[in-house]
Amino acid sequence: FLCLIGQMAKAYEFNWKRLVPHFVQEGEYFDRFDEDPFVFEPHCFFKVDAFAFFITWKSEGKEGQVLEFSLINSIRNTNVPKDPKILSAIESTGKSESDLDGRIICICSGTDLVNLSFMYIVAPTISIAKQWTDSLRLLIHNTRANNVCPMTCLKKHWMKLSSLTNMSGKIPVRSITRTFASGKTEKVIFQVLKDLGLPSGKNDEIEPDVFTFDKFYSLTQKICPRTDIEALFKNLCGDKSDYLNIDQLVSFLNENQRDPRLNEILFPFHDSKRARQIIETYETDEKLRIKGVMSFDGFCRYLMSDENAPVFLDRLELYQEMDHPLSHYFINSSHNTYLTGRQFGGKSSVEIYRQVLLSGCRCVELDCWDGKGEDQEPIITHGKAMCTDVLFKEVIQAIKETAFVSSEYPVILSFENHCSRHQQYKLARYCEDIFGDMLLKQSLEVFPMVPGQALPSPNDLKGKILIKNRRLKPEVEKKQLEHFRKHMEAGETNTIMSEDENEEDPGSGELVDEAHPERICGNLVVSQTNNSEGNMLGARKAGETNVADEQALIQSYTYVAATTNIHPYLSNIVNYAQAVKFQGFEEAEGKFCIKKNIHHNMSSFSESVGLGYLRTNAIEFVNYNKRQMSRIYPKGGRVDSSNYMPQIFWNAGCQMVALNFQTPDLAMQLNQGKFEYNGSCGYLLKPDFMRRPDRTFDPFSETPVDGVIAATCSVQVISGQFLSDKKIGTYVEVDMYGLPTDTIRKEFRTRMVMNNGLNPVYNEEPFVFRKVILPDLAVLRIAVYDDNNKLIGQRILPLDGLQAGYRHISLRNEGNNPLTLPTIFCNIILKTYVPDGFGAIVDALSDPKKFLSICEKRTDQMRAMGIETWEIAEVPNDSPKRTKRGKTNHLKAVSPQKSSERQDASSGPNPNVSSRNVPPKPVNMPQVTIDDLKQMKAYIKLVKKQLKEVNALAKKHTEAYTTLQRSHCTQVDKMATQHEKEKRVLEKQLERCCKKVSEYNCETRGDLERRIKSVTTDYKIKVKNMVAAQADELAETMKTHNAENQDLSDQHALQQCELLRKLMLITQEQQTQQLTYLHERQSKEMRANQAKSSMENSKAISQDKSIKNKAERERRVRELNSNNTRKFLIERKKLALNQSKELDQLQTVQREQLEQLDKYNAEAKMTQYTHMKNTEVKKVKVPVVP
Repeated sequence: FLCLIGQMAKAYEFNWKRLVPHFVQEGEYFDRFDEDPFVFEPHCFFKVDAFAFFITWKSEGKEGQVLEFSLINSIRNTNVPKDPKILSAIESTGKSESDLDGRIICICSGTDLVNLSFMYIVAPTISIAKQWTDSLRLLIHNTRANNVCPMTCLKKHWMKLSSLTNMSGKIPVRSITRTFASGKTEKVIFQVLKDLGLPSGKNDEIEPDVFTFDKFYSLTQKICPRTDIEALFKNLCGDKSDYLNIDQLVSFLNENQRDPRLNEILFPFHDSKRARQIIETYETDEKLRIKGVMSFDGFCRYLMSDENAPVFLDRLELYQEMDHPLSHYFINSSHNTYLTGRQFGGKSSVEIYRQVLLSGCRCVELDCWDGKGEDQEPIITHGKAMCTDVLFKEVIQAIKETAFVSSEYPVILSFENHCSRHQQYKLARYCEDIFGDMLLKQSLEVFPMVPGQALPSPNDLKGKILIKNRRLKPEVEKKQLEHFRKHMEAGETNTIMSEDENEEDPGSGELVDEAHPERICGNLVVSQTNNSEGNMLGARKAGETNVADEQALIQSYTYVAATTNIHPYLSNIVNYAQAVKFQGFEEAEGKFCIKKNIHHNMSSFSESVGLGYLRTNAIEFVNYNKRQMSRIYPKGGRVDSSNYMPQIFWNAGCQMVALNFQTPDLAMQLNQGKFEYNGSCGYLLKPDFMRRPDRTFDPFSETPVDGVIAATCSVQVISGQFLSDKKIGTYVEVDMYGLPTDTIRKEFRTRMVMNNGLNPVYNEEPFVFRKVILPDLAVLRIAVYDDNNKLIGQRILPLDGLQAGYRHISLRNEGNNPLTLPTIFCNIILKTYVPDGFGAIVDALSDPKKFLSICEKRTDQMRAMGIETWEIAEVPNDSPKRTKRGKTNHLKAVSPQKSSERQDASSGPNPNVSSRNVPPKPVNMPQVTIDDLKQMKAYIKLVKKQLKEVNALAKKHTEAYTTLQRSHCTQVDKMATQHEKEKRVLEKQLERCCKKVSEYNCETRGDLERRIKSVTTDYKIKVKNMVAAQADELAETMKTHNAENQDLSDQHALQQCELLRKLMLITQEQQTQQLTYLHERQSKEMRANQAKSSMENSKAISQDKSIKNKAERERRVRELNSNNTRKFLIERKKLALNQSKELDQLQTVQREQLEQLDKYNAEAKMTQYTHMKNTEVKKVKVPVVP
């Protein structure tokens, strides 16, 4: 953390220089010779410059020559040459053949890995040869020097011109004019030389001491004035000044040269102190340095310095963690490494193994076959494809010598084993004897080879060589190894185990063609003895087959699968790279068998098979590559050794994406440009989400990955410098490679600038890669072509290390070797990707104070006038609502536009405006109460009907009761009348009897009185009995009436309860239907608004005049459709969820309402029953009639 802060507090010290020993700078005399064609140059004076740019030599009477260190691949001690012509030439200098041992140095160089040159120099003594060999080896493979700034490149070219002297030791003016011939006439160049006080004649010569770098730099600035930088400089200075002050420089550094995505703590902004340091470093005028201002010359020097490299220079160092399992790294890998040309009839070479490993490759392939000679030495060749062969042991020796020169991290030897068991034993013994301790023969104790155990890390395997081959089952290997050793002790070296004992590790399976399944091109196997066509081709010299022969060979060629009959001795030295047949992702993961999930098992896939798995199981492929290693190789149809695009497999996390290193095509350029990072060690740590088992990554995703911030990259190609030494037309292409959605090819190219290869000015509109969803995997390719579409130079720049601002990008050739002078001047803008329409939100988050609401702004304005916040009353927002069109005349509020608002209407759809899908308000259905139900027409009608029934029953009961009472009264009256009648008769008789006074009459009178009394008594008893009977009858009648009333009341209550429940259910059903209808209408409106929004957004893109590229327009439409689909689905799901919640809430409320109604009905019935009990009529008491 502190290192990063310190790094940004001052300029990163890019230490690309290597210490050059004093004695090689002073120089030494050597004899020099080339073998083919033969050249012998005795007594040459060799020396190395202080920067280790060149090794130069010159012999008396000849012109000086140079060899760039960036082109030198290796420095070796070599044996005495066998060619008598060479020996004779050396002996002519007084040296005998016996004196040459240990004194010959071979310098191997080349612009690619195949076309190599070998220069031999003979030292005066063995000690001098050793000193120079050791010193030169320390100076080569300086990848940092390949990334020096344009100013250093100019110095390098000046040193080259100074070394290319003529026979008199002077610099020909003609050599200088060739540097500028592609843009200016010789007359202009001669005039500038004259103005600088240098010889200016066509045949003139310049003393090296006079031709200083300052004069050469002045020469370049006068012949090739940087008008592009001058325009930028004037724009920064303004019209009133010719100098850049400190504040302007600070502003330029922070606003133009800084990536705004960087953390401000780890990468602090530049300040005036840093600006003053820059002025002190690059301003050449002492007076201006004192004033603290920068001139145009100082500004040019600064832009051409290491401080403005296009990439973070620390990425060229070993900066990644190297303690993760091997499966977590991309590994620089080679296919059919032995071939230097085509796959059929090509030439095999031991030397290319050296070159490939020295270039940083960490996985090479060895196709091993039985030798044909008497010695039966194993060979390496492309089996039965009419290629030449090389000895296996020579290849192993070459690998030993170069495996850990450019990188100390492990090398994996991918064996394709076609050898017999006896020769397999030789393979293993050669590996043991030649590699020695370099060979990893057993697994590490802390990383046992058991299921679920992760692979060791590159740090754990430093300096180790691993063999990738099939392996036997452990128990079979142990048994066969013991058997083999017993026979070895007995002196039987050719012992062959029986076939039934030969069983591979169960993970291996039997492979029909594990390494090259697609090389089956016909139905016939080429026989070296019986096939006449094969003999015909075999008779030809390798590499000389014509087209017809090659086609015939391809048609009849069938690839012979690698053997499954593994020798236990070879099997025993295979550990962390055990080749197995791929059985499927679930099988590899161990879902069906706990013994699977073996991390040290790995499989190979041809590009076609790999693409098939990517198409069908992309996510599973990524997860597989988190645990285990996979190797991808070109399909067999690539007979010309062309390469597939490796990016698609890097996207899936495949570790060993093997390429034909002999072919410097676009794929190899991407590979070399990518692996130039992390110290060119051959291992690159995969992004976090491609390593963690808890993350899911789809390499075909078109949406940003969780935890990864998408980027926007803009590249404006301004100009080119020293692109060619010919007067040709040039143009620049800018491509992006990454995930499929990030890859943009053949879309962005500048106009053609004719007849100027020196300093063409393009001044193109920026090429905008608007949305790069995975910058960690993306690379930028800038390529320059001539008017014949021939590549002049290219550069691969990984996006995760790209620097923003005005940058000079030095170009490379096809083989990724640096071109000294050619550069492209660009303005690179990097920022976080912001979807269209969200600019205002991002601006507001970046600087909230600028985006206060209108009320907050007005509050601040009132406070400035002395009005405090507490004095302002809170009032409702009564803004007038929009009425019908044409009915209002409200003035719109005018406020300053933000940067995000000042975008053209066609710059892209604004999701905040065009969506139209404002979330609908929740539907609140009214509560249904019992009182509401009682107000309904059906209920009122029922109540009225029931009231009539009650009244009718009451009337009926009243009439019955009245009739009964009347009957009772009649009976009583009748009895009373009869009683009175009888009583009057007796009374009259008594009265007559009283008038007659006699004894008889007296008795009669007594008799009558007793009878009257008896009649009266009987009458009372009868009346009493009658009244009692009538009372019972009335009581029985009342009881009957009460029962009828109770039945009617119960019936009415039941009818009311049933009706209330029915009405409740009907009402709830209506509410549910109404809610469903509202939901359907909401969904329909949302779909209509979404369709309208999508059409409007698509129309906005089609009418966007700023999008000039058809492919970009289509990409924007696809992105829009993808975003709309995702957004619309989310909106619909959200709406459906809300509607489901509303329906659930309604159903819950309805259930509660039914429960309340049922409770109310039960209570109503109970109340009715209690009331009827309390109002039951008691028996009627009838008074006794006197």
